[in-house]
Amino acid sequence: MVKIMDFKYSDSNKRYHTLDYFYKHKFNSKVFKVSLNAGFTCPNIDGLVGTGGCIYCSKLGSGDFAGKVTDSLEKQFESVKNIISNKWPSSKYIAYFQAHTNTYAEVATLKKRYEPMLKLPNVIGLSIATRSDAISDECLAYLIDLSKRTYLTIELGLQTIHDKTSILINRCHTLDNFTQMVKKLRAHDINVVVHIINGLPYETKEMMLQTVKYLNTLDITGVKIHMLCVLKDTKLAKMYEQEKFSILSREEYVDIVCSQLEYLNADIVINRLTADPDPNDLITPNWIVKKFCVLNEIDKEMQRRNSYQGIKANN
Repeated sequence: MVKIMDFKYSDSNKRYHTLDYFYKHKFNSKVFKVSLNAGFTCPNIDGLVGTGGCIYCSKLGSGDFAGKVTDSLEKQFESVKNIISNKWPSSKYIAYFQAHTNTYAEVATLKKRYEPMLKLPNVIGLSIATRSDAISDECLAYLIDLSKRTYLTIELGLQTIHDKTSILINRCHTLDNFTQMVKKLRAHDINVVVHIINGLPYETKEMMLQTVKYLNTLDITGVKIHMLCVLKDTKLAKMYEQEKFSILSREEYVDIVCSQLEYLNADIVINRLTADPDPNDLITPNWIVKKFCVLNEIDKEMQRRNSYQGIKANN
């Protein structure tokens, strides 16, 4: 019989290494990420490596809950912070550059976006969502400098290790490019969080597990697991209308996530376990809008299995 006390990265009923647990033990404080829209675009939207973007991406480039791009970054940040501080007045913050590709600009432009955030009260770090093919050598040098001055996390979209799927979803970068960038960032102790998506068209459970097992071979610090969402006015929506490819049920998704957690190294911080789409744009799956229900089902399934993150990591 496995006891939850056998899993050292939890002080609650969670059987996986939550971001809340990590922040609490690293910073001895409640920490919140504040999503921002800095007005960047993407190299597979503007034609540098591709056009149209990833087939599942909304017009806001995965920044549906980031701030309004017409507002200054300071205003975006303060509007969220003011709400949070009413309940947690002593909390700390990480400025999260979320929408589109947030290193896809000249370093001078990046500095104008990033540096003011570091001067805001109680901001302890930056989290920057980007692509592995959008970090130039000059940009990498700047990120190395930033990492010496603040708590820096680079979030890299991977989604899948499978070339056929990657081409289908129009990622427009290779697995090798991703892997080499992870190694470059980790060589300088920069935190790397990887995004993956479950339920991509025609992928099997085994393929999704293979993606997680590959992440174990890299020195990453965190992972975000998303469920594929079909959103209005996307290429994926047109593809779904034409092909009606299979969409994971909630039960299938929970089963796959729990299996992925079992294979993931225990020290990898789980930053997210489900998608969080705008319900007004969602076509399917409808069950995804009940986020806490999904998370509760994951907890219950891990308990039912009497399992925890990393129990199969060496398998």
